[in-house]
Amino acid sequence: MGDHQGLVRESACAVVGKLNSGEVTPLDLLDVLERRISEVDGKVNALPTLAFDRARAHAEALMKKPIGQRGLLAGLPIPIKDLTNVEGVLTTQGSPIFKDTIPSRSDIAVERLEDNGGVIYAKSNTPEFGAGAHTFNEVFGATRNPWNPSRSASGSSGGAAVALATGMAWLAHGTDMGGSLRNPASFCGIVGMRPSIGRVAHTPAAKIDRNLGVHGPMARNVEDLALLLDAMSGEHPADPLSLPLLSNSFLAAVRSGNKPKRIAYSPDLGITPVDPEVAAITRKAAGRFAEAGAIVEEAHPDLREAHECFHVLRAYDFAISKAALLRTKRDLLKPEVIWNIEEGLKLTVERLERAEAQRVAMAARTLEFFKTYDLLLTPTTIVAPFPIENRYVAECNGKKFDNYVEWLGIVYAITLACCPALSLPCGFTASGLPVGLQLVGPPRGEAKLLAGARVLEDILGLRGSTPIDPKPAR
Repeated sequence: MGDHQGLVRESACAVVGKLNSGEVTPLDLLDVLERRISEVDGKVNALPTLAFDRARAHAEALMKKPIGQRGLLAGLPIPIKDLTNVEGVLTTQGSPIFKDTIPSRSDIAVERLEDNGGVIYAKSNTPEFGAGAHTFNEVFGATRNPWNPSRSASGSSGGAAVALATGMAWLAHGTDMGGSLRNPASFCGIVGMRPSIGRVAHTPAAKIDRNLGVHGPMARNVEDLALLLDAMSGEHPADPLSLPLLSNSFLAAVRSGNKPKRIAYSPDLGITPVDPEVAAITRKAAGRFAEAGAIVEEAHPDLREAHECFHVLRAYDFAISKAALLRTKRDLLKPEVIWNIEEGLKLTVERLERAEAQRVAMAARTLEFFKTYDLLLTPTTIVAPFPIENRYVAECNGKKFDNYVEWLGIVYAITLACCPALSLPCGFTASGLPVGLQLVGPPRGEAKLLAGARVLEDILGLRGSTPIDPKPAR
């Protein structure tokens, strides 16, 4: 094996290059990961379910194909978030109800990754049903932040973000409804992207046209993120919302050098408190776009209905997807999930009508905003990583929140506006905790968004800050 452990520090694009040149094999990479996980995961609890036998069988089958015909990922190993079905692999959704569930069929998002040369070796930890932006559950316990293990890794793609930050993955799969890709990216110092609705095909569940939640890529840098988005994208007949592949790859967009001309920054979107230190760090990072010749102004679209609208549409989503569990397994559900389902079951058609109209109005105003600005920048999360024993953020900068998701308004407002968005590492607090900057593009504007993110990533000079060895709790 030689210095194969040095491979954990390489970028995904570099490792795929080594796979395509024959310098390493998919089996070599699985050996490297297995050793790294055994050294590190006991301290952070990111990848509770391992599937190395299945991964090696898949790698061996892939290696029978000629190099160059193994897909975009060429045999690169990828962990899948534990909300998403992988055939033959324990998939718990973080719930005691499903603690022994082994699906007989993978989600089409997973099939697409495997068709593109991804090798699935682990399931990443998630809160119960992905509810709440803090990764803990009754099945596997809490996932710890590697920068300070006494802090939250956020969620719900917390295990995926921590695996990337600690060198237990080069790329990772996540999902995002109210910031579930973006928040853990922010807390863990990596990059996570919510793509446009339909960009990544997935198996419909509960409702054919559910679109608050999407699947998306997570990585340590913008170029790697684009590679994974390329491997995840494309239409599929089983997902009627899915979009066809674009003629240009997202990786080509990142490498284009295209610079945004006009940037808007908002510390709060006009709808949320924000920790002053987080606001200062993100404002300073956003301002550095000026070094690339961009005009940076403080502005945001009018998203004043976001809290009411998201509360209703999220509650409806919980009702249609989880009401059957409430009827039969109530004693096994966490209180926040019970609350969410019950809120959904209480909804009237009038409240749904109002929420859908609010969403249409916010999406239209946001589209109008993007006629003036190329990108909108905000903090990804309004606080730095919080103590792991807290279930959620109850207040910020003197404001108490009404419920366990309201602190996520700065990300879920963007979900409602139908925009792609990513979290880019942009600095550290005085106590050494990562802070993420949310970059938002117009609907279906991933290419412009990724190109701009790469420009700022180059200016900020934080690429390569991860992977780290987990630090001692303090």
